[in-house]
Amino acid sequence: MHPKNIHNQPYDFPSLIHTHPILKPYVFMNTFGNMTIDFSDSGAVLELNRAILKHDYGLTDWSIPKNFLCPPIPGRADYIHHLADILKQNGVNPNIKGLDIGVGANCIYPILGVQIYGWQMVGADINETAIASANKNVEINPHLSQAIQIRHQSNHANIFEGIIKPGEYFDFVMCNPPFHSSKEEASKGTLRKLKNLKVSKDLELNFGGQANELWCNGGEALFLKRMVKQSISFSKQVGVFTSLVSKKEHVAKLKKQLDKIKAQHTIVDMSQGHKKSRLITWTF
Repeated sequence: MHPKNIHNQPYDFPSLIHTHPILKPYVFMNTFGNMTIDFSDSGAVLELNRAILKHDYGLTDWSIPKNFLCPPIPGRADYIHHLADILKQNGVNPNIKGLDIGVGANCIYPILGVQIYGWQMVGADINETAIASANKNVEINPHLSQAIQIRHQSNHANIFEGIIKPGEYFDFVMCNPPFHSSKEEASKGTLRKLKNLKVSKDLELNFGGQANELWCNGGEALFLKRMVKQSISFSKQVGVFTSLVSKKEHVAKLKKQLDKIKAQHTIVDMSQGHKKSRLITWTF
């Protein structure tokens, strides 16, 4: 993980339980003598996230509706820290404003951006339930309401239009795009995770997520192609465009597309444990 990521160390379960006692029934000692939770239990993962956000990031509380994506916070924090490095290289002003495309019900990237670096954040999503939940997570933590705005994207064909207002400027855009191309593909991904966790396939996992969170027509490749194409129209209103790219095979085509529109681009490798990912950035 990024050297500034506080989650480089194992979870401090005694401290997390002290801050959020509801977590305690979910914690147990594994065969290696380490405290842990059952990561196939959506309730356990939810309470772990709530404990982390309360203990490590100073939130009053946090929640998501049932069956919405429950994000692994260490990896989300990694993206934020790498973004901070990119912004520092670009020499931007200290009053940073960022846009999270696909903020989700959890609103996790804006929350971490505000709590770690004091950024101003806007989160956008097409799902009205997600918008309502994200707003709730902001409102339940009053200090966030001055720093985070949530906006609804009513036109599913647009990524930036209707969200970025005329004359508005963002130092960066961030995105964790849907990486599956269909519900069937997403289901196969869930089954692989079930197999890795060695649990029954009929369990309801925290990996669930809604359609727009996990899949879209064409999957990650087509979404990012649209994002790059539509970014051209907002080249003067955004300092740096960024997105996670989960599938390595998509990188070459993205680079080719960015070369074609004469955008400068970089790839930042990221890893959390055995999971490998990468961050693509581009500027005009």
